[in-house]
Amino acid sequence: MPLTKLQYKPGINRDVTSYSNEGGWVDSDKVRFRFGFPEKIGGWVKYSANTYLGSARSLFSWVALNGTKFLGVGTSVKYYVVQGDDFNDITPLRKTTTGTATFSVANGATVATVTDSNNGSNAGDFVTFSSAASLGGNITAAVLNQEFEIQTVPTTNTYTINLSATANASDSGNGGGSTVAKYQIDCGLDTQVGGTGWGAGTWQRGTWGSAADVTTESELALWSEDNFGEDLLLNHRDAAIYYWDKSGGVGARAVNLSSLANSSDCPTIAKQVMVSDNSRHIIAFGANTLGTSVQDPLLIRFSSSESLTQWTPDATNSAGDLRIGTGSEFITAVETKREIVVFTDSTVHSMTYLGAPFVFGITPLSTGITIMGPNAAVAVEEAVFWMGQDSFYLYEGRTQQMPCTVKDKVFFDFNYAQRDKVYAAHNSEFTEIIWFYCSDANSTANGGNGQNDRYVTYNYSEKVWYYGGLARSAFMDRGAFQYPIGAESGYLYNHEVGYDDDGSAMSVSLEASPIDIGDGEKFVSISRIIPDVSFQGSSTAGATPSVNMTLSMQDFPGSPYGQTETDTVSLTSSSTTVPFEQFTTKADIRLRGRSFSLKLASSGTGVRWRLGSPRINIREDGRR
Repeated sequence: MPLTKLQYKPGINRDVTSYSNEGGWVDSDKVRFRFGFPEKIGGWVKYSANTYLGSARSLFSWVALNGTKFLGVGTSVKYYVVQGDDFNDITPLRKTTTGTATFSVANGATVATVTDSNNGSNAGDFVTFSSAASLGGNITAAVLNQEFEIQTVPTTNTYTINLSATANASDSGNGGGSTVAKYQIDCGLDTQVGGTGWGAGTWQRGTWGSAADVTTESELALWSEDNFGEDLLLNHRDAAIYYWDKSGGVGARAVNLSSLANSSDCPTIAKQVMVSDNSRHIIAFGANTLGTSVQDPLLIRFSSSESLTQWTPDATNSAGDLRIGTGSEFITAVETKREIVVFTDSTVHSMTYLGAPFVFGITPLSTGITIMGPNAAVAVEEAVFWMGQDSFYLYEGRTQQMPCTVKDKVFFDFNYAQRDKVYAAHNSEFTEIIWFYCSDANSTANGGNGQNDRYVTYNYSEKVWYYGGLARSAFMDRGAFQYPIGAESGYLYNHEVGYDDDGSAMSVSLEASPIDIGDGEKFVSISRIIPDVSFQGSSTAGATPSVNMTLSMQDFPGSPYGQTETDTVSLTSSSTTVPFEQFTTKADIRLRGRSFSLKLASSGTGVRWRLGSPRINIREDGRR
């Protein structure tokens, strides 16, 4: 009986019916395509046993002149600078009070009420106390003098905190009159809520005809950052720009840019901060108008070259501003080798350095173009890839909609309420652009947690798409650090390390569309499958590397699969390299139907597999 080689088209196609995709792949999870063939993706391990608070929304790395590597992590509640394994909290302070904060706690309670007039706090903010005195009993000075998360805000002058000890009858004091309370900035929300825009907020919130003043309390907590030499500039979206001085050490907090000596008209509010690689200007997008506190969502301001503090334009410097001509709100900007690509809610512009006297110029590129959120675009050399609200786009000198074979799969199961959580990243080792997003299935309305749980990948060298399930709130390509780094649930992970999920088995699957003979008018019989799998790179520690290959039959397109047989393809050599192809040679099966589908799955630890061209014994077997 002749053998038939199974050769499938690379990539996943979900934008046509499974039957019409004959000879292609229809579903995947944690599989990539390389040189036209599918293989299991690399695994991940924890970067550190230490954790961060909140959900990570940005990752940024840079290297100091002495070679020290730093990693900035912006979360929904904090901003950290990671040096080594330690997460160092550099979150800026909003306010400091001295001698005005007092404490009260009931006997038997662990919740204290803090009174501090007009403290301006919101639930979820953080405050650090020092110089507080004991309340007289179990609530000692050591219990009080630490950092707390504010739990509730009953009034403008009071809030509650959870203590690490239970008060007794002797805790009748108020902490004394020397308490220092340091309030960190309000970082906003971990989950996006609607209601911004027209009709949101109180009547007469701003002056007639002025730009909308939308506060971070109704928006997702997002950060942008860039290094200024060895130091770090960071911006909490729709808030101030802050500066962290490396010379102060990782124990120092970032400070408001306007607080630096000789500062002049520094932006008090912005949507994003960037340092131009070509001209060394600090650029604030969506900034307040010069001389006012009113935010203009389309205004771009820039400092004088090589200056942190000089933002007042005059004849002796290169500070200035320009305004985006179309669109209603700035969304994000990404820098390529030759330009800065600027996105509004409906347009794309090119911002380029011109030199004196104009410094920068901005040119419209496209209109009627959308983008999911501030982190939905990523630059690769001179190209920019991004996720729009219903399509994927590429800019390479011109803007074009990218053909996508998984478009329906992504956008029909997309949680648009959490679109700002979309995070685009480059995985340069495998020429992949990855978008992490929250599916509709994982929305809070459907019983999920409303966080990113899916990814979609475009391989720009193979020009194919694939997808799967993986929870990552932020991701960063390798560069200053050896491996790509992803963030989720308080941990950072080094990616493309081994082939496991942080020491546990990784569930991997791949499914092909059905294949029939002719037009499917005849039944076929399959009696044997000869696999073609490489396990090179697998670890034999603990178990023999293996992958399950399943052939399933069906009688009509769309009908349930009937007969199914699964064979486990296992590496038989004690060595994974000599010869690395030595595995189970064949499987004898008996299947009959009009069409058949191939599925692969693995769930063992230390397993790496790559599929080649399996063969089957197949013959016609009548019409009935």
